[in-house]
Amino acid sequence: MHYNAMWLRQHPLVLSLPWKPTVRRAERSNAIDVLCSGVLGDEVSLDQWQQCFTEPVNPLTPEDRKSWLAQQTGVVMSSDAFLPFRDNIDCAKQFGVMFVAHPGGSVRDDEIIEACDEYGITLIHTGLRLFHH
Repeated sequence: MHYNAMWLRQHPLVLSLPWKPTVRRAERSNAIDVLCSGVLGDEVSLDQWQQCFTEPVNPLTPEDRKSWLAQQTGVVMSSDAFLPFRDNIDCAKQFGVMFVAHPGGSVRDDEIIEACDEYGITLIHTGLRLFHH
């Protein structure tokens, strides 16, 4: 599941969807995925999607998505192996990560530290590597 979809599943609209009692768990999950992915009206018809609910539901707009995702801050990220590349931190920042824990030990640790410093991300080197091949 895409990380944005995980956050969007916590949107108040999603949490308060007026489900018909006959809609099963798998159908609910699929309907939520359609709502969160932004394909409603393009890949899935609005009329078909609305059949899951007891009353009409206004889908999330691109602005709704952007506003909700912008609120996600203070996220903690951990890894049981070292972070090998700076883009791990660049990507994490896009998703509200403010704290990172990893064992360290990469030949590029200096790049990871530099990226965290640039973004104001707290970085903790645990020294404990749990991932082994």
